[in-house]
Amino acid sequence: MAVSSSRRPVMIIYSGDLCPYSHRARLVMTEKNITAEVVAVNDGNLPEDLLGLNPYNSLPTLVDRDLVIYESRIIMEYLDERYPHPPLMPIDPIGRAQSRLFLYRIERDWYSQLDALTGTNKGKAEEARTILRDGLISIAPIFDEKPFFMSNEFSMVDCSLAPLLWRLPLYGIELPAPAKALTAYASRIFRRPGFGASLSAAERAIRS
Repeated sequence: MAVSSSRRPVMIIYSGDLCPYSHRARLVMTEKNITAEVVAVNDGNLPEDLLGLNPYNSLPTLVDRDLVIYESRIIMEYLDERYPHPPLMPIDPIGRAQSRLFLYRIERDWYSQLDALTGTNKGKAEEARTILRDGLISIAPIFDEKPFFMSNEFSMVDCSLAPLLWRLPLYGIELPAPAKALTAYASRIFRRPGFGASLSAAERAIRS
């Protein structure tokens, strides 16, 4: 996905190598075959040009000509609208609202646990690990019905859920046998060419 030429590409995304928020934005890009330069950023070593673009100094940050976007959900929806094929959000208002609710729940219930999971407080990390594991187990049966998240088509919701599932070994979470439908779903997602192309070297090493 990175562009290697003397010309500055139209689109640049500043991305953390192990950041799940960056990963889900990159996954949208690879599923849509969007050409962009990916600038790998370490949290403790932000480049000066990023500091001047994003007042929150957060990742990911997307630069598309004169437009700067620095929230992963907004980046994802912007890319889906700017590059409408293949669509990752439903075309009807009801379907779009339902997808946004699913995305909100994934963020509120699970992404909200990530700071604790990767922090130094062992008690909070274990509590967050339990919340994430039990939450994933609770949704496993829905994947017996459809190949993707409550849909026959790969969607924005899958783009948001997949980076969490890929990182389960990093978080010390192993899904039990009753969650086999979710495990099978994860394997389907991980085999997608777009998912493989979205992985940084550090992310690939999680399951190497």
